[in-house]
Amino acid sequence: MKTAYELAMERLNKNAPAKKLTEAQKRELAEWDSRYAAKIAEREIALKDEIAKANAAGDFEKVETLQKQLTSERKKLQTELEEKKEQVRQTVQ
Repeated sequence: MKTAYELAMERLNKNAPAKKLTEAQKRELAEWDSRYAAKIAEREIALKDEIAKANAAGDFEKVETLQKQLTSERKKLQTELEEKKEQVRQTVQ
């Protein structure tokens, strides 16, 4: 007896079978992951330093603003990464 999840996955694969990625595409996806992980880490370090300074100064409004900015930038970079990765996946090789 199959679970509902297994049945759903079978239907999904019938409607839109998963594409097999080439080794070059896999390497390119890994490279994009690495680049964007570095970009995200860079922004986190910079903004967390500013957050710590604002926190030490007692400027809690600025702390909140910087935390929102950090969240926003993370989301923006993640979205960019997913767009780049989707372009790689759509590339016919």
